[in-house]
Amino acid sequence: MTVDSLYLQLKSTLLNQSPFDFEATALEVFRFQAIANPIYARYLEILGVQVSNIDSILKIPCLPIETFKYQEVRSGYWEPLTVFKSSGTTLDAFSKHYVRDLNFYHDLAIETFESQFFPLEDVCILGLLPNYLEAGDSSLVSMVTAFQQKSGHSDSGFFLYDFAALAEILEQQNHKAEKTILFGVTYALLDFATAFPQKLQDQITVIETGGMKGRGKEMERTALHAQLRSSLGTDRIFSEYGMTEMFSQAYAPAGETYQGARLLRTWMREINDPFQEVKHGKVGVINVIDLANIDTCSFIATGDLGRSKDGITFEVLGRMDDADLRGCQLRYLER
Repeated sequence: MTVDSLYLQLKSTLLNQSPFDFEATALEVFRFQAIANPIYARYLEILGVQVSNIDSILKIPCLPIETFKYQEVRSGYWEPLTVFKSSGTTLDAFSKHYVRDLNFYHDLAIETFESQFFPLEDVCILGLLPNYLEAGDSSLVSMVTAFQQKSGHSDSGFFLYDFAALAEILEQQNHKAEKTILFGVTYALLDFATAFPQKLQDQITVIETGGMKGRGKEMERTALHAQLRSSLGTDRIFSEYGMTEMFSQAYAPAGETYQGARLLRTWMREINDPFQEVKHGKVGVINVIDLANIDTCSFIATGDLGRSKDGITFEVLGRMDDADLRGCQLRYLER
């Protein structure tokens, strides 16, 4: 089977929502990317990995997430439709995710959201994502825009720093008793909740997407949610776990246990040994297998601390202090 025909077969499998064998599919994706992705192939070569010897997803080496900053991570040869970029603070700190099929990303994001919440039709979708909007090329903004288009609600929209206008929309939705979703980056939600404390009705759901973006000290998620619940008068505060380097998302009520997308699995590695697994229930650093990344790399070693429940559900406990430093594995890739 050629690389192209294998790709088309795998893409068809991923789009099929009927139950499928995740581990078997992940191993097929690994073998495909070990051939089709030159950066990942080089990484495996450096590690001395024999692809034919990998018979378990826990044996699949995960590419350091920093690689997305310094390399063009692509499986196959194709021209990107667009490039998602992270909201870094320096010019050389942007992660870049090359996008071959934007509809594929949107369809999977909608599928994940609706499977954990409710259908998006006629839902008012609001975005308080100022830094993402200002930076442009954000996967999060692209996702929320797709939600707004699926919803078709006339009052859906984004807000930069016009908190008064956002407060007015939320008050209107309170009175209408219409389902409403507010996606917000952490620092902006905190600023808004402080400036416009209110009592949101149960039909309004707030989803914080993480990140202080240099605007202040990172807060523990439990403290963050307690402050938002107090200021906004609602218990319907959720967290989203997603990143530029991943196509899949996970959601958690009250910022506790995340439920991953259909194509997402996590496992933990030792803090000081990136190739040593941590058993379920123990704290480690999050490795993700995101099969939605069929066009880039599905196996990513993040810089987030967490605890896996069963591979599908997991907790996020914070970030490693040195998560943004280039490790020796990455330096090999730069030669």
